[in-house]
Amino acid sequence: MKRTVDLHAAAGAAMSAATAARFEADVAPHRDALLRAARRLTRTEFDAEDLLQDTLLRAYAGYAGFSAGTNLNAWLFRILHNQWVSAFRYRQCRPTEVPLDGTPERAPVRAHRSAEDEVFATLPGPALAAALAALSEEFRTALYYSDVAGYTYREVAARMGTPAGTAMSRVSRARRHVRDQLTDTAGRQSDSPPQLVA
Repeated sequence: MKRTVDLHAAAGAAMSAATAARFEADVAPHRDALLRAARRLTRTEFDAEDLLQDTLLRAYAGYAGFSAGTNLNAWLFRILHNQWVSAFRYRQCRPTEVPLDGTPERAPVRAHRSAEDEVFATLPGPALAAALAALSEEFRTALYYSDVAGYTYREVAARMGTPAGTAMSRVSRARRHVRDQLTDTAGRQSDSPPQLVA
C-alpha cells in the first residue's frame, strides 16, 4: 500500500496539469479493453479492477517519458501484463495460508473437474443442464468460451483452432438449440395440469 502511495506522489509531482489531462484523454478509450484483458488474466472481477488500477498508476508514473506517435495500446497492454506477472510471482513466493479454526484433521480429497463442468454444475435447473448436455462437444465448448468465459469470437476461434466464421456459427447455433430446448420444456410444463395438494 505504501509503495503505491509513494509511486502516486512521485508521479503527481513529476507531471504537469496539461500532461495529466493528456494522459486521461489518451488512456480513456483503452480502459474497457484493458479491463477485459485483466478479467481474462485474473479470472475475478475484484482482482481485475486492482490490476487495472495498478496498470494505470504505473502508466501515469511513466507517461512523461512516453514518446508521442508510438503505440499507446501496446504500451498499456505490456504494462498490464508485466503487472500481472509481478503480482503472480509475488503470490507464488508467499506461503500457503490455511485457516486453523474449524479445519478437519484431513480434508477430503476432491476429484478435480474441468472448469466447464464446474460452471454447468452451478447452472440453475435440470432443463438447462439437459439442453447443454444435448449439444455436441464443439458447440458446447464454443458456447462456454463465448458466453461464460467472455471471449470474443476471434478469441474463441483461436482457442478452438477454427476460422472466426466457424466459431460465430457454432455459438449462434448452440444458443438457438438451447433456446429451443428451453422453450419446448417450458411449453410442456405449461400444458400439464396444475397439481393439487390435499
